[in-house]
Amino acid sequence: MTVATGPADLLYSEVEEELRSSVRALLADHCPPEAILTRCEGPVPYDPALWRKLAADLGAAGLQVPEALGGAGASLRETAVVLEELGRSAAPVPFLGSVVLATTALLDCPHEDGLLAALAGGERTAALAVPLSTAPGAVFPATVRVDGAGTLNGRVTSVAEALVADLLLVPAIGPDGAALYAVDASAAGLTVARRTSLDLTRPLADLALTGVPGRPVAVGAVAEAALRRALLTGAGLLASEQVGIAEWCLSTTVAYLKERTQFARPVGSFQALKHRLADLWLETVGARAAARYAADVLARGDADAEVAVAVAQAHCGAVAVRAAEECVQMHGGIGMTWEHPAHLYLKRAKADQIALGTPGTHRAALARLVDLPAPVAG
Repeated sequence: MTVATGPADLLYSEVEEELRSSVRALLADHCPPEAILTRCEGPVPYDPALWRKLAADLGAAGLQVPEALGGAGASLRETAVVLEELGRSAAPVPFLGSVVLATTALLDCPHEDGLLAALAGGERTAALAVPLSTAPGAVFPATVRVDGAGTLNGRVTSVAEALVADLLLVPAIGPDGAALYAVDASAAGLTVARRTSLDLTRPLADLALTGVPGRPVAVGAVAEAALRRALLTGAGLLASEQVGIAEWCLSTTVAYLKERTQFARPVGSFQALKHRLADLWLETVGARAAARYAADVLARGDADAEVAVAVAQAHCGAVAVRAAEECVQMHGGIGMTWEHPAHLYLKRAKADQIALGTPGTHRAALARLVDLPAPVAG
């Protein structure tokens, strides 16, 4: 990854706004809240038809993949715009796991043009086999090991998007140390079991591997760097999804309070509610700035990337949760029902707050990065 420095551009380009418009229109047509609620009652909430349209027809799966490999040759800024819209609609698609985490890891793996082209074209869907709670900078996982026969054995819990992935990127400890293995999801000896997860639109799964064949795509320092970059990129861009969640909650609540009346007045005219909404708007604007800065420095390979990601995740997760809580509360009784989609956003916001490192984890990382000493106990 190249290292660049320079001023950040937090504004959206014309291309980014056009991309936003296309994604929003697609989601409005194919991903209404009632459809998401219906899918959540089934065994797997993912929408394969929507995923094909988003990944292949719209080309969102290959945004950060070079044009020579069938991608769009764009940057992580554009990927972040898509995540904003997916957060705004709580869309049940494996974008974070396949396009952000797995694809980013493969971009640092040599000689993997074929896999990247398949992912960019939407022909395959991948998942990075690490617990979704894994934070950037974590120790390379050692729960999966390679035996003398070259097969993988072990267990990985709470993997996002594994239920719909046909390719798994599995970190494992092999004869040469850390390595990333490409594993076919239909391989013998691999069991993928869904587990109960808070976010109904992004279910988790546990992987059990017993003598599973795999192909190493990166070994040693290359594998460690690929995983580290994937987790850092995932955490940074997840902030954009959290901004999308907060914006939907805020705009939906404002619209409802304009229509809901009490004592012959719109509820939104009450001063106490105005103050709460104004505070939430300010927090959302601040979260957008943090998320945009993280996406920009990641796209440019700026040396400030780790700091930017830590700031974004320390802030945006809490804002998304607060916006969702306010959405539920200000909708009153209807906000507490299954029929209203507010609970989907609250659950995703809370799950996102835990994903790829909690705000506390990122605050601790930020303190180390800027050399801020911990408080001295009295």
